[in-house]
Amino acid sequence: MSSMLYDLFHVDKPIIGMVHLLPLPGSPKYDYRDPAVEKIVRRALSDATALEKGGVDGLLFSNESDAPFLFKVGPETIAAVTYVVTKVVEQVDLPFGVDILWDPYATIAVAKATGAPFVRTILAGAFSSDLGIINTEGAKVLRYRKYIGAEDVKIFLYLNPEFAAPISPRPLGLVAKTVKWLSIADAYCISGPMPGLPPREDDIVSVRESVKDVPLIANTGINKDNVSTYLKLVDGAIVGTAFKVGNVTLNPVDESKVREFMNLVSSLRQ
Repeated sequence: MSSMLYDLFHVDKPIIGMVHLLPLPGSPKYDYRDPAVEKIVRRALSDATALEKGGVDGLLFSNESDAPFLFKVGPETIAAVTYVVTKVVEQVDLPFGVDILWDPYATIAVAKATGAPFVRTILAGAFSSDLGIINTEGAKVLRYRKYIGAEDVKIFLYLNPEFAAPISPRPLGLVAKTVKWLSIADAYCISGPMPGLPPREDDIVSVRESVKDVPLIANTGINKDNVSTYLKLVDGAIVGTAFKVGNVTLNPVDESKVREFMNLVSSLRQ
């Protein structure tokens, strides 16, 4: 059991449900014909409520619909996410986190403003991605976190981000060990190649063998058919696609899917 995760979610092997926000102002898919941000709030609240009623242990808000993602978002994105998250968490009583893709500064700033106890973000490594070169700035970002007084915000780190490959490949277990030494993260998120696809079991095993005391979170592709396997290997999971109507990543949350999944998780915990 991870004490840090237990302190956040008050349960062993927490399941964190994704709240994928509708396209935000300034993004390519934003609906300028109906620009009311309240529509984004309504959808986010509907998804968050379905996740809560279905029994998840936490929420993660993300601007996944803003693809293709920026490495530095504009103030319109920060303002919109802050507004939407604040409105939703007033009505949903679950621990929550924030992830503004792929901007760790904006992510931590919004977490500080909204009271989010954790973020998922990218702080370590350099990657060749489908959107260009990701050159992370972990040292600068952590200094920024201290500067704004957000040191209590836990960092869930993308150890191997989706849509990308490291420019200087090393075994993932070795990366985990050196990142731990650098004190960059509180938990590691281990991903498959894209949303909806699970991480390689060998990757999880190699990281676990390298770092015994850092919580590991399955970041993508966990569903009712594989959760029994993965929960033996990790300390928790972030679930998006498997909870959606038709198993389509950006569709609305299907409460019945969430409940079925969480009933299975409850039996596995016992």
